[in-house]
Amino acid sequence: MQSKKTIAKANGKHLNVEAAKENRRAREEQWAECDINLPHNVNDLVAVTVTKKLSAYIVTITAKAPAKFRSSFVNRMINLSLDTVENLMRANFLRMDDVKNYSDRQSFQTEAIIKLKMLGYIAFLAENAGCLTKKQFNQISMQTAEAISLTVAWKSSDRDRWRTKNSR
Repeated sequence: MQSKKTIAKANGKHLNVEAAKENRRAREEQWAECDINLPHNVNDLVAVTVTKKLSAYIVTITAKAPAKFRSSFVNRMINLSLDTVENLMRANFLRMDDVKNYSDRQSFQTEAIIKLKMLGYIAFLAENAGCLTKKQFNQISMQTAEAISLTVAWKSSDRDRWRTKNSR
């Protein structure tokens, strides 16, 4: 908002703050209602699909982020979300047929959880710095929490299956 005031003042105009806030709210609602269509792959786990949607949402909302944040928060959030998708896909492609594969799969899942938590923290910093709106931050937080929850459940399920398989 401050940059809009400065630009208006530099152009010798007066900024209607209420109209600018209303325009911003309308844009936020439009982004929140944005339905991101991803190709659905039947082989993908729900955790992978949720993380893909999170990545697509982050790319969409940060497309018009202020330039001063693009090399810091925006790139970091996009990279973390894409790294998370990569880790989950790598974990999904590993079969639990031996100790090494099981261990690698658990490592990829753990790495994905860590990156999701880091993404949540970077989003928090970005919201405090003015790179993200409160509504965008809340959306990222909810999607990140859901992805973490699904990944933890998947990891727990794998551990239980591994124990059952090896206790015979």
